[in-house]
Amino acid sequence: MSPSERPAAATGVAATRWYGWFLKALFALAAVAGAVLLAGLMLGATALAVAYPNLPDISGITDYQPKLLLRIFSADGVLIGEFGEERRSFTPIAQTPQVMRDAVLAAEDARFYEHGGIDYKGVLRAGIANFSGLGSQGASTITMQVAKNFYLSTEKTLTRKIYEALLAFKIESLLSKDQILELYMNQIYLGQRAYGFAAASEAYFGKPLKEIGIAEAAMLAGLPKAPSAFNPIANPKRAIERQHYVIERMFDNGFISSEQRDAAREERLRYHPARDVPLHAEFAAETARQLIFAQYGNEAYTRGLNAVLTLDAKDQAVAYRALRKGIMDYERRQFYRGPEAYVDLPLEAAEVDARIADALADHPDNDELRAGVAIEVNPKKVVAMLQSGEQVTVTGDGLKPVASGLAEKGNPKTQLRRGAVIRLVKGAKGEWTVTQLPEVEGAFVAMDPATGAVRALVGGFDHAKSKFNHVTQAWRQPGSSFKPFIYSAALEKGFTPSTVVNDAPLFFDAGATGSQPWEPKNYDGKFEGPMPLRTALAKSKNMVSIRVLQSIGPAFAQDWITRFGFDADKHPAYLTMALGAGAVTPLQMAVAYGVFANGGYRVDPVLIAKITDDKGHVLNESPLAPPAESARTLEARNAFLMTSLLQEVTRSGTAATAKVRLQRGDIYGKTGTTNDSMDAWFAGFQRSLVAVVWIGYDQPRKLGARETGGGLALPVWIDFMGHALSNVPVEEASAPEGVVNHGGEWYFEEFPHDAGVSSLGLEDKVPEPPSAEEKGSILDFFRR
Repeated sequence: MSPSERPAAATGVAATRWYGWFLKALFALAAVAGAVLLAGLMLGATALAVAYPNLPDISGITDYQPKLLLRIFSADGVLIGEFGEERRSFTPIAQTPQVMRDAVLAAEDARFYEHGGIDYKGVLRAGIANFSGLGSQGASTITMQVAKNFYLSTEKTLTRKIYEALLAFKIESLLSKDQILELYMNQIYLGQRAYGFAAASEAYFGKPLKEIGIAEAAMLAGLPKAPSAFNPIANPKRAIERQHYVIERMFDNGFISSEQRDAAREERLRYHPARDVPLHAEFAAETARQLIFAQYGNEAYTRGLNAVLTLDAKDQAVAYRALRKGIMDYERRQFYRGPEAYVDLPLEAAEVDARIADALADHPDNDELRAGVAIEVNPKKVVAMLQSGEQVTVTGDGLKPVASGLAEKGNPKTQLRRGAVIRLVKGAKGEWTVTQLPEVEGAFVAMDPATGAVRALVGGFDHAKSKFNHVTQAWRQPGSSFKPFIYSAALEKGFTPSTVVNDAPLFFDAGATGSQPWEPKNYDGKFEGPMPLRTALAKSKNMVSIRVLQSIGPAFAQDWITRFGFDADKHPAYLTMALGAGAVTPLQMAVAYGVFANGGYRVDPVLIAKITDDKGHVLNESPLAPPAESARTLEARNAFLMTSLLQEVTRSGTAATAKVRLQRGDIYGKTGTTNDSMDAWFAGFQRSLVAVVWIGYDQPRKLGARETGGGLALPVWIDFMGHALSNVPVEEASAPEGVVNHGGEWYFEEFPHDAGVSSLGLEDKVPEPPSAEEKGSILDFFRR
């Protein structure tokens, strides 16, 4: 072989070897891929074998019957809740206009009549689009949406998707395509409180479904993707873009001609006047629903029942706003916890709006707390886009609550950057502030002490955020707001408002508390020595309350508090009961303070005044009348003296702000702050109305060293009472039989002046205040 031939031969050998290696590698990869595919199929088969038997029973879907609404109204006729489906809005598929059916198929599932529950082509198309960055696309078929809406939660997990797919197969095996489409078109939520397209046609256009045209059908068909984001009344710009997309899809699928497409795009729609902002009484409506269901069972949703509550709509609205304001005022004093989420925004400006609309579907507005996505961020300015597509700019003081999130060297996990999902609130002067959803919760309840009629009930900051009703379900320590019931018991043991009790240090071993040695303190850490009970309650002195309870006996007090509706077993007979270490609900506190307000009667709360059927026939009615004498659990004179003591709290004590702001003397109540400031309370009344406020975390933790019932809960109470008592004349409590007045103070007639317990604990020493030299030593110590 010549030298010139050798390179060519070597090249041929190398190529042959490379080709052989390539084939071996290809076969190896194929073998691995086959093994992975086989393992995947086996794993999938196993998952199906496990999951399929656990699918919910869907036999009921084959005879689906939309039910008559259970409607809940306030006492003054305002609709506050609806439960169930409306039969009048149910439209059989045969009576559903073809244009509406075509619009829905074009928007949601054009291959609906071709696939068997899962659209594999749609899945592939969505996967390619999502992977290539061409935008987020979904692949849920109409059948899968029916499965999700009837049987599954809204969580976005792989497990739920698997169950959704399996249920879709199951539904397809039981129902015809027309039956599935009929279910979907009658139960899907479309905003404006409308379920189903027939109800939506009435809600948005004020006309029956059979009268709508192409443009209207396309607008309605665009709603299921995100009813809030594409609401044409609230977000017209974004809704029209979605409508035009649906119209184009109708044309692409051959449902309409080019002339019809162009005419539909140009048509200007007229909308039905938007309903007034609904009254926020979701917790009350849900409580009423539970009570009605307990009485009528499933018939509650089939008989068209109407329930009239005792709530006053105006009082309820003020209570809702007052509690939210109190919670948000507290929230402004907290550190910034960071954005709710982060969204990858596309570089193309034209695609940003659609991406934000899709992202905010998972972060709906929370009343005045608007959700937005930051599109421009720097330390001096934040520009955000709201769900409506509106852009807002925040500068200056509006950025103070999130200053830590704008710091260059701040925590990356809480950093406010482009794509951050944030909350914004608009001030009275039109200025915007970046804020955050509060973690702290609250409760408010107001009740007529004479009849038990609940006038307002707010079970938490937001029902959509948490459906836990803190008014009825939250068992919390009442703190100092429980002291009046210990004082009431003491009056029966000879104590009087002028009994002098020493505010001096105490120490107890484990036997007094039931757990461990205890050295209680006053909230301010100070001891003021001997003082009358009236002053001690006004100043909320812990040492005085403990000495009083120790004197009358915890067992006696434990039995006494049951007169007010408290559970004895939730208040163990230890000295810690003097400081409210037991457990109560805000509703219990309202009933208990109502005993003082009405002169000694324990009146059960009443929420539902009347229930009627769909023809107006009264099925049940609660008599809202003053209590009978048999309901008395406390002598009128005890209630009167306690009312007098509680008046001092609002005149000169921890709740003195109430008298200053409300400018009336006939208000009575007590602040409450639990150990380590974990709960803040104010419970109080005027003779015609009792109201209780609680604020705290669901998982108890410190509210803050300076957070008290007087600073957190009392302002909420004052805001509400300022409205509720605006037209109520001042009415001081009148003295009942069995009391006498001596020197301006009230006494039981058998314990005039010094005839009862005159003093308690005067032998105990109060620590001397530190000298100037000692104060300097203390300060030097803490400076180290």
